[in-house]
This record gives sequence, structure tokens and C-alpha cells, in this order.
Amino acid sequence: MSTYLIINILIIFFPLVLSFDKNLTYYKKIPRLVFSISIVSTAYIIWDSIATKRGDWAFSPEHLIGIYFLGLPLEEILFFITVPYSCVFIYETIKFYVKEKEIRLSKTIFWVIALLLLIIAIVFNHQHYTFTVTIFTAIFFILSILIKPQLLNSYHYWLTMLISFVPFLIVNYFLTSIPVVTYNDAAFFGKRFITIPLEDFLYSFSMISLWILFYEIALSKRK
Repeated sequence: MSTYLIINILIIFFPLVLSFDKNLTYYKKIPRLVFSISIVSTAYIIWDSIATKRGDWAFSPEHLIGIYFLGLPLEEILFFITVPYSCVFIYETIKFYVKEKEIRLSKTIFWVIALLLLIIAIVFNHQHYTFTVTIFTAIFFILSILIKPQLLNSYHYWLTMLISFVPFLIVNYFLTSIPVVTYNDAAFFGKRFITIPLEDFLYSFSMISLWILFYEIALSKRK
């Protein structure tokens, strides 16, 4: 069994087992999760495929099964299913067990953040990873402001993001230190936290945030 596949299994194992908990009944919300994954994960897989072909990053064959789709290893495709399943599970668990609190933040703050991210993307347009991840993060803030502004003032959302960064650090450390994934230094800023490129933090933030955003949009449509 490949190293990357084992990581995927470990990511989803406990959320999958606990999906049938009588309090959370997470399995009932899977159709809304599928809606989110079909939009967000598809966008990131397309970017991933283009970036891999361009040489922004690569995957070590010795840690893979050897099956590829769109130039990506099967394990990488599964990553875009196991991670959202687990992150939204964390979100739903927090929503059930933690009382919601409104965090009063002005929309102006998020417009400014989105603008700064777009400026950074323009300045570092020659670094493909830096450019793309800042654009995706800016898109999240813009979409949230326009479609679901209450999400940005949700204690549940920010707590989910904080907790999600713990498994993110663990998983990314293994992916980048084994390494399962290797990066082209020319594609990003060049600074790392241990073995993790700093851009990975924005990558994770934008991806998890967009999964939650579209998940919430799907939930709203069913009410």
C-alpha cells in the first residue's frame, strides 16, 4: 500500500466511523457535502493538474500506487475527498457541541484583505503557486461577503479553521518531509515552516473555507 494512500485513510477514518453518531447524523448531510466537493474540489483538481504539468510540484512515485488521472496520482484525487469530508465533519461537530457566538467584524476588513491578496498576487505573478493561492483566498473572501457574510462572523467557522490547522500541519509535514510531494522553488516565495511552504497555509485556508462556504450554501437551499 502506498504511503499517500495510508495518509488518506488516516485522514478520513475517524470522521467516517463517527458519521453515524446519533447526535451528529453526519451521513444525512453528505448530499450537501457532495455539492461542495463537486464545485470546490473540481476547481482545485484542475489547478493541481495544470500546476503539476507546469512543474510547480511533483509526486514521488515510490510513495504512490501508480494510477493517474489528469496527470495526478489517484491518491491526490482522493485527497480532495477525504480532506473535505473530515474538515466539514469537524465543522458539524463544533456546530453541534459549541454554542454559536457572533464575531462582529466589518465587511470593510474583509474587502481590504481581499484587495491586499489581489495586490500580492499581482506582485508575485511570476511565482505560480503564490499567485494562484492568493487569488483563490481572495475569491473566498469576496464570495463570502457577497453570498454568505454571516459565515465570516461565525465563531463556529473560525474555530473550525483553527482546529483544522492542527491536522493540516501534521499531514503536510509528512507529505513534505517524506517527501510524497516536492516543490519547485521557483513557483513559490521560498520560505518554509519546517518543511511546509508558507503558501500551503493559504492553500489550506482557502480550500477548507470554500468547502465550508459551499456546504453552507447547500444547507441554506434545503431549508
